[in-house]
Amino acid sequence: MSTDPLSDALAVADARGVFSGGFTAGGPWAIRLRGRDKLKVNVVVRGSCLLLAEGGAEPVALSGGDIVVSDGRRSYVLCSEPGLPPVEPADVAVDPRTRMAALGGGDEVVCVSGHIDLSRDSGDLLRRALPELIHVRSDAAQAPVLRWLTEELMREMADGRAGSGFASGHLAQLMFVQVLRACLNEAAGLPAGWLRALADERLAPALRLMHADPAHPWQLEELARAAAMSRTTFAVRFREAAGVPPLTYLQNWRMGLAARALRQDTAPVSVLARSVGYTSESAFSNAFKRTTGVAPRRYREAARG
Repeated sequence: MSTDPLSDALAVADARGVFSGGFTAGGPWAIRLRGRDKLKVNVVVRGSCLLLAEGGAEPVALSGGDIVVSDGRRSYVLCSEPGLPPVEPADVAVDPRTRMAALGGGDEVVCVSGHIDLSRDSGDLLRRALPELIHVRSDAAQAPVLRWLTEELMREMADGRAGSGFASGHLAQLMFVQVLRACLNEAAGLPAGWLRALADERLAPALRLMHADPAHPWQLEELARAAAMSRTTFAVRFREAAGVPPLTYLQNWRMGLAARALRQDTAPVSVLARSVGYTSESAFSNAFKRTTGVAPRRYREAARG
């Protein structure tokens, strides 16, 4: 692995960006959106609207250049004003060429939508590290890059050139990376998890060590030394940020790496065990089953199926 935990986590989770289309809207309008097992992404290209989360949370005002990412657990409504009955996406006609729908009676608002597919993230690595709703405003440090990516995405969707689906997916990936970078700048709003720990400059060196060499038999003293802290201070600070003790984090990270290898590789389980720090295949198999609920060979069979 690398010394870049953010890149590592995206690779292990097999996060795949897909932009499915969008809509123009004007006058009174409302549409309900759901994420299911995906992170739902909405980019307000032009105009302004409200986001109403399920459960009665305060409305979130969105304006041109804003991006919101929902963790997909609950549905939400984008609308011109509260109190309007929302339409379902399945009931809206979509232009097959541009993949854009029309809501209400105008085009004052333009929004493109997509998702980050987490169906392969069996450990829920990304979702658990993110807040329920991420709101990246148009004045964020990442805004200029996000505006450029949005413009390119709109161009790909409108032109329908050869390879547009592939290009759109990669643009979506890049947008998600920028959103995560924005989250790192606002770490106080993150739940306890690897992303919040990575945002802590004192803990980041220890995280990078574990990611760079996951097979190494790391000890708490070594990791604390890398973070320039005492063992006790490091252990307490790491648990507060990551939600788990340092060596539990290492264990979970190893199992995430093993799960990806089982999905993608054909190497024997004994080889995978050594690659994540286990000298005994049986010890690795027991640890993997304890973490994922299924033995390595059955996990591989299910993934191939």
